[in-house]
Amino acid sequence: MTKYERAIYDIVRMSHEHLTVHQIFERLKTDHPKVVLATVYNNLNKMWESGLIRKVSVEGMPDRYDILWKHDHLVCKRCGKILDVSFEDLTAPLRSQLGQDFLFYDLKVYYLCRECREKEKPPEEAPGQSI
Repeated sequence: MTKYERAIYDIVRMSHEHLTVHQIFERLKTDHPKVVLATVYNNLNKMWESGLIRKVSVEGMPDRYDILWKHDHLVCKRCGKILDVSFEDLTAPLRSQLGQDFLFYDLKVYYLCRECREKEKPPEEAPGQSI
């Protein structure tokens, strides 16, 4: 691995978030101020294509990058927050239904996060007041 590839991999591996290219770039610049955005794009694509990291794509949002351990994702349909979740492994049932092996699956469950649900609630009336 090149120094940038190692540093980018470490950023993705050590993060508890699902980082965008720009977030990774900003973190990388802390230790490598001369790095350019194209270097981050190129290295992320190289690592994703070689199976070192996972790309999480959600329609209408920038791609995010994640570690490879087996897990699925909850995606807030409103704000785009992505959380890790572990459901029962679906490999065996999928393999059985397909009648053959497959490369991988990527399960994303869409929901409204707590913060977005709270924003949807109508304001509560103060005691003794009516609208």
